[in-house]
Amino acid sequence: MSVPTSEPVRRPRVTEDRASDLLNVALEVLREVGYEALTMDAVAARGRCSKATLYRLWGGKPRMIGAALRAGRPADATTVDTGSLRGDLVSLARLAAAQVARDTPLVAALAHAALQDEELARALHESLLAQEDLGVFVARAVERGELPETPAATTFLPQLFFAGCFTRPLFENTYADLNYIVEFIDSVILPVLRYRP
Repeated sequence: MSVPTSEPVRRPRVTEDRASDLLNVALEVLREVGYEALTMDAVAARGRCSKATLYRLWGGKPRMIGAALRAGRPADATTVDTGSLRGDLVSLARLAAAQVARDTPLVAALAHAALQDEELARALHESLLAQEDLGVFVARAVERGELPETPAATTFLPQLFFAGCFTRPLFENTYADLNYIVEFIDSVILPVLRYRP
């Protein structure tokens, strides 16, 4: 008598749209309860999926939130190309300004949480501060002859842009708007990139 062999369980593949929906759900829960109180169970319940699906897709809460923030960015910098360095930065600023008021409290809470959670800090770095995204603007500016070479400050371009968008409440008790971010670009970012010691 032969012993029946069990077939491996085939799980349906999660589509890109479904994964995107789940990341949106993760951001909703994050905005409501904060990072520390967010659980995979809560995201799974609201997203109507199993917790195992979330772990299979992202491996844990920090990477899921990192992926959600990356997916929720106003634009991928590599898709912005206006023909000039300033134009690219202002175009990105226009997209970012539409989300600043909603995202500033979230960013502040995540910055605090990242100080306590190394894995979250790594996920945030990969999602938000990856230099290569904004470095594309500089590389194109060098190719066009707007800049003579890649400035050393390129390394800090994500931090500068991020600061222009999200630190205004610390100093002026109000959110950054498009005018503020453009002024920051003109007064801080562009002079720093054009500076030659």
